[in-house]
Amino acid sequence: MRLLTLGGTEFVGRAVVEAALARGWDVTVFHRGRHRPPAGVRSLRGDRTDPDGLAALARGGTWEAVVDTWSAAPRAVRDAARLLRERAGRFAYVSSCSVYAWPRPAGYTEDAPLVEGASADADATDYARDKRGGELAAEAAFGADRSLLVRCGLILGPYENIGRLPWWLNRTARGGPVLAPGPRDLPLQYVDVRDLADWTLDAVEGRLSGPYNLVSPSGHTTMGGLLDACAEVTGGAAELRWTEPETVLAAGIEPWTQLPVWVPPASELHDAVHGADVSRAVAAGLRCRPVTETVADTWSWLRGLGGTAPQRPDRPVVGLDPRVEAEVLGE
Repeated sequence: MRLLTLGGTEFVGRAVVEAALARGWDVTVFHRGRHRPPAGVRSLRGDRTDPDGLAALARGGTWEAVVDTWSAAPRAVRDAARLLRERAGRFAYVSSCSVYAWPRPAGYTEDAPLVEGASADADATDYARDKRGGELAAEAAFGADRSLLVRCGLILGPYENIGRLPWWLNRTARGGPVLAPGPRDLPLQYVDVRDLADWTLDAVEGRLSGPYNLVSPSGHTTMGGLLDACAEVTGGAAELRWTEPETVLAAGIEPWTQLPVWVPPASELHDAVHGADVSRAVAAGLRCRPVTETVADTWSWLRGLGGTAPQRPDRPVVGLDPRVEAEVLGE
């Protein structure tokens, strides 16, 4: 397979490239040059936000599949997809479950209502409409039969540049009493970035099309399973103190951002983040590795960087101030 990735040097894009190389595929990476691509790829440079930013792509080349991870102005997806529609067989766009209209009830499928106001021709607006606009751009250029919409939920694993799992790993590594937001058995949904990459490559090879919710089945692990794995892999010095959701919220702590991954049970946010129906993706071959493997491999990668994970400049820094944590725990 000849694969072109639009963005292939960070997190999701990098995982896709490494998975393709492991299969022996011929991989081309189109990127801005801010990070070194994996060894063994053909590298094309360009900034999609510049007027002539696609010049390197325009010079030629054909591919059996394209994977695009863009998450800003949809017109960038539009321009690239238009350029490639006669030179690539299929177009896989890594989208998001955020494209569904709010509120998203537990068990929502790919047929759930979508956000309104999105356009393939738009400049950057908000994340949900930008991702939906990217979907529209992919379908407009490649048609419904040649475009694959990979609607991801929470993504964890090595190369994470958002900071969620790295924060928990560094926090448990620091040891001492740790505010563990309950309940312990709170079901979580996420996808390891490598499982996302493998499924996407299988899907383009199998000529799948249309939208797929891509995240683990709800309850693949729990908040307890995730934090126990973090505490164990970082040396066991952390004392997890499970705290009722009401106590966490009463302290003014923001779910999801100040305590990454966690959102309170029986809430619209929990239904939206950890309640997607993924039966379509599972039927199409989605397999999710154990949380212990995701945590251990992310910790190994993070230690190799000296403990400081990369941070996307367009995403807020996550994590809880130690002083707030100590106050809530009565330390």
